[in-house]
Amino acid sequence: MADLLSTPQTVPPPSRVARAVVVGGAVFGVLLVLAAAVLWSHYGSAVFFEMIASGFAACF
Repeated sequence: MADLLSTPQTVPPPSRVARAVVVGGAVFGVLLVLAAAVLWSHYGSAVFFEMIASGFAACF
């Protein structure tokens, strides 16, 4: 049987910084969804969509 040309390498565990970035991104995403839900429940769907549309129009 043929020998392997390279030795198998193990994958190091993710660093604390990488884990913090992933967790921070997930928390930020959840906060965005919650903020959208609060705006939706407070202003209603028509006003909510108008606010989003005017925000995009202002940016672009």
